[in-house]
Amino acid sequence: MVNKVKGTYDVLNDEIKIWHYLEDKIKKITKKYNYTEIRTPIMEYSNVYHRESEQSDMVLKETYNFKDKGNRDLTLRPEGTAGVIRSYIENKTYATTDLYKVYYHGPMFRYERPQKGRYRQFSQFGCEAIGYKNPLVDAEVIKLASDFIKEIGLKNVVVEINTLGDDKSRENYLNALVEYLTPYKDELSNDSKERLTRNPLRILDSKDKNDQKIIENAPKPIDYLSEESKKYFNDTINYLKIFNVSYKINNKLVRGLDYYSEVVFEILADLKNFGSQNALGGGGRYESLVDELGGPKTSAIGFSFGLDRLILAIKEEEIEINDNNYLDAFVIMFSDNELNYGLNIINELRDKNFIVDFDFKTRAFRNQLRRALNNNSKYLIIIGENEVNNKQVTLKNTKTEEEKIISKDELINILEKEIR
Repeated sequence: MVNKVKGTYDVLNDEIKIWHYLEDKIKKITKKYNYTEIRTPIMEYSNVYHRESEQSDMVLKETYNFKDKGNRDLTLRPEGTAGVIRSYIENKTYATTDLYKVYYHGPMFRYERPQKGRYRQFSQFGCEAIGYKNPLVDAEVIKLASDFIKEIGLKNVVVEINTLGDDKSRENYLNALVEYLTPYKDELSNDSKERLTRNPLRILDSKDKNDQKIIENAPKPIDYLSEESKKYFNDTINYLKIFNVSYKINNKLVRGLDYYSEVVFEILADLKNFGSQNALGGGGRYESLVDELGGPKTSAIGFSFGLDRLILAIKEEEIEINDNNYLDAFVIMFSDNELNYGLNIINELRDKNFIVDFDFKTRAFRNQLRRALNNNSKYLIIIGENEVNNKQVTLKNTKTEEEKIISKDELINILEKEIR
């Protein structure tokens, strides 16, 4: 038997309706905020992700890298932002718009330990607003992300927000953080020892209990902000208040990628079985990614959500989803003698855009009825020898169980009135 690849999974009938539900919510919320969809390749040249400035674990340890037959280095996309920015530059979108608002959703790939809600192939939804640095843009992006989580039915949504400041602020803070942590170097976890020289900000996000004790009294980014960055952060918060976004300042909040600066945020919801791991997604502003990939100096802000994790949250919270999978009618025939007559009716109904199915095996009535009800059919169209001889059908409403014999020629008009 051939099995699926480790860290991947099949989306089957019972779960596909939740995917459709989420995809519908994505279309609804992005349309409300006037974001257009972008679709980028699932593989890029490796230097789109493997940049000297990007020292995150995701890029250094978790990417799927390979050479093609032309000996070119390629990487399966581990996240959506870098590919969007590559497209923005390559297509010279910056020449035609001052604020490019796009969303994406699709598969991403990371080689990490599979666990509940985390897979090696996973799906991500994200938005990017590229080209204009303004705290009002930041606030609107955060509002969009918060609204999306509320839209899918999750409760008590809160934004955790922080600022890393501009380049000078960040440099001053990193120096202070390293100075504070260096005396504790031997006490840090192995991962944090490595990060101390490579990526000290990530130590603030450590899940190691001893690391957490050490960083309790660590310096805070907010204390090293330039006047410009202080004003930017305060203005963003004021706009969030106008937008009625509930927020909490988290001075230890950093994001998993190195290109973030200024405002960063996460979206949390009150989830009964998620414990402290109730952060569902987040993002922030980034200043250098566009020019690092060969474009003009351009500021942008974005966020992303892992859809697999959202599906887990929807299941855990038992959110009711309206299942639109139904049939307008199911045609039941008792034998092959009625097949041609029945197929003619099925064809006419489908030509009129009715959703119709039938049993290819013309099995026993009970089996056909079970299949019709399992497919949420609104009506049964029953065809036996008498119906064929008299050019009629028996029409039954599965909800009211009302049943009547009508002429074949009346069927479409009656269904039009009853269903539409």
